[in-house]
Amino acid sequence: MNKYIYQKPEWPQFHWNDEKLTALLASIRNKQGRLLGRMEALGFDLRSEAQLETLTINILKTSEIEGEILNPEQVRSSIARRLGMDIGGLVASDRNIDGVVEMMLDATQNFKAPLTQERLFGWHASLFPTGRSGMYKIKTGAWRDDDKGPMQVVSGGYGREKVHFEAPAAKAVKTEMRRFLEWFNGKTNIDPVLKASVAHLWFITIHPFEDGNGRMARAIADMQLARADDSSQRFYSMSAQIQRERNDYYNILESSQKGTLDISDWLDWFLKCLNRSLDSTDVLLAKVLEKARFWDRFPAASLNDRQTLLLNKLLDGFEGKLTTSKWAKIAKCSQDTALRDIQDLMDKQALIKEPAGGRSTSYILNMEQ
Repeated sequence: MNKYIYQKPEWPQFHWNDEKLTALLASIRNKQGRLLGRMEALGFDLRSEAQLETLTINILKTSEIEGEILNPEQVRSSIARRLGMDIGGLVASDRNIDGVVEMMLDATQNFKAPLTQERLFGWHASLFPTGRSGMYKIKTGAWRDDDKGPMQVVSGGYGREKVHFEAPAAKAVKTEMRRFLEWFNGKTNIDPVLKASVAHLWFITIHPFEDGNGRMARAIADMQLARADDSSQRFYSMSAQIQRERNDYYNILESSQKGTLDISDWLDWFLKCLNRSLDSTDVLLAKVLEKARFWDRFPAASLNDRQTLLLNKLLDGFEGKLTTSKWAKIAKCSQDTALRDIQDLMDKQALIKEPAGGRSTSYILNMEQ
């Protein structure tokens, strides 16, 4: 019995119900056009800040889907350096963070370039710069083999494992990927947004690498969405929305991979998820505008690097309460220096004391005009 779609005789001849998707696809295309128009009206600096926010969120969330938590400041700094953006408070970033940033930027900034085997190998090597996934050594920059047994997606503890999916045998990967890349780089009659959805499902079903397939599938989808927008500037994050709907994402993937070549349900879910991600850009845009208004009032040029760093952390959503001791720890300075920094910002009316009492005085941004 053929359990998975790649085992069907007609694989990979996907098909779907166009009528079921027409209205939803039209709504998405309309929202994409309006969003790009709104961003164009913001001006260069705000567009750049919005793109930095979007890319940061996208990279954080695509890793979070796989259970990997990255440092937001390092991700933001790595992106800014690679885009040549002059922002304050840059911090050093780890190799694994630089790797996922390099992959995502190559996918979205160089979206017009063909997707090739060597390019995918480069992405994979960037994702695993030490040649390890966690504690385990893996084969990087090359198609997987089955030396450790068949490639399976498994959940559950020892003795209670549940196999959700088993990928094609390693000996088939080279042929499968050649067929996928020819289709992805070739001209088709499929709407470019639909093509992103098909590409995601097709790639992740082949599961060509030992690890990192989910992140690479989402990078390929982002690359195709950039082609659909005909823009390297990203102002919405599909991965952030997928992370919010993570359980549904895995469920629809599993049912689609165990279904038929009619992938209408997968496309419907993907488009609805994308539609919701476009709706959520209002929140991101509001945050960008709020930050812009704040920096208009308190130009970074009038502040030292420690102050710029901590104010950016507060603007990005600082967890917990900001105290003098936390300032000193984060800024790597003495508590006396931290207190002087804080007092200067209070004199400038950028910071105010929190009204609530407690054992330690804490400070918040003054967002009032």
